[in-house]
Amino acid sequence: MKPDRKDLAPGLSISRILTGLWQVADQEKDGVTLDPVAGAKALADYSREGFDTFDMADHYGTSELITGELLRSWQGGDRPRAFTKWCPEPGPMTPEIVRAGVQERLDRLGVKRVDLLQFHWWTFEHPAWLDALHEMKRLRQEGLIGEIGVTNFDAAHLDLALAEGIPLVSNQVSFSLIDRRAAGHLAEICKKHGVHLLAYGTLCGGFLSERWIGKPEPEAVKDWSGSKYLRFIQAAGGWNGYQGILKAADEIARKHGVSISNVATRWVLEHAHVAGVIVGARLGENQHRADNLRLFQFELDADDHDRLDQAFAATRMIPGDCGDEYRQPPFLTASGDLSHHLSEMPSAMQAVTDPDNPDRARVFSGSLWEPIAGYCRALRDGDKIVVSGTTATHGVDRTVALDDAGAQTTYILDKIAASVRALGGDPKDILRTRMYLRGEEDIEAAARAHGLRFTTNPPANTTFLVGNLIGDFRVEIEAEAVVSRKRD
Repeated sequence: MKPDRKDLAPGLSISRILTGLWQVADQEKDGVTLDPVAGAKALADYSREGFDTFDMADHYGTSELITGELLRSWQGGDRPRAFTKWCPEPGPMTPEIVRAGVQERLDRLGVKRVDLLQFHWWTFEHPAWLDALHEMKRLRQEGLIGEIGVTNFDAAHLDLALAEGIPLVSNQVSFSLIDRRAAGHLAEICKKHGVHLLAYGTLCGGFLSERWIGKPEPEAVKDWSGSKYLRFIQAAGGWNGYQGILKAADEIARKHGVSISNVATRWVLEHAHVAGVIVGARLGENQHRADNLRLFQFELDADDHDRLDQAFAATRMIPGDCGDEYRQPPFLTASGDLSHHLSEMPSAMQAVTDPDNPDRARVFSGSLWEPIAGYCRALRDGDKIVVSGTTATHGVDRTVALDDAGAQTTYILDKIAASVRALGGDPKDILRTRMYLRGEEDIEAAARAHGLRFTTNPPANTTFLVGNLIGDFRVEIEAEAVVSRKRD
């Protein structure tokens, strides 16, 4: 018996259990790298048993090099699939920078084309992520990339990328009995566009297993993955709520004669928009392939789902949307911040102090009309920040997401947030927004996008149906903020 398979895209068949190689970085964190030949041999054992789809990233230690050794030494039959991620630091994404990032993936894997290249971006307030994806689209047409995916994208920005014509086939996000965000708005976007999820964290770093039933909460966990998912458990309502889910999963596991891990993974896998689940492998250590195969020998029934729903009711949802844990507090990472990934989060805009008034500063976004019409993107005077009417202009004069009011609203609110932050404020300091819409058909899409952005700290808002806007914009938004002297 081998794992079930799924076509992620035409010609791209994958194992529904992908083998995740993030633990290579954990195994190498003492500075000693794994032997690539021995590592490739371990991956070959996975491949021969049908676990032939491997997921890695530019920062997962030597995982790309180990997989490259596997691909070079593979003999007979279809070669394994190698999916990797590119996670550049925020900044300008010129064609040269993007090509260099892609070429490094090709060189480390030793291939002429990456099967699936997944893109991660740390802050959507820096708009260069669209430049990167458009260049990746061109490199796909050139043949260097097989398919394009993203990772840790929320529903709004996945929708925006698709509205921009980026041919995305997947989004890799956290999804588990503890973290159920991917069953919400993101599921709707996936269904709308035919995009699939690749789910990681389904076992919460090993916490969704028999070994933790009835055990006290640990003060700390040594490995990075465990440290991260302990934070998820705490954010989801704490140890007691987690133990309730674990108990429910244990009852279901006993009923079907499987493990808690099987139940936890099966629950994720049964969501229609999930193409596969990513289960980590510590190369040369414990193997769980036989247990994982049991995923395809049972299904959860209505009583099972009811029992889990009862357990869910005693917990709370992880804050925000998918991927927010990498972009805003509470940072649910191993360190509780982004120090393992970034030293700083650069802004796309820089504040310029008024030479005649040191209490006043401005930011400019670089749009064509700012110097022509003589205005700035935003101005701070004392604690007050006012943001000019803002449209979905990317760079000097390109309109983002033509004819899609929802996607334009998402882009505009990113630009407004960046303006406020560059002037020393925080997006939650925004007290008022005014939205100007071209037509009645834009009302619901723009309102929903605004609502997704302001699920917490909602500002006062007025929406106007103006019947026309300058240029080809569907939406224009202005905002006002007062910088709070109190921080959470």
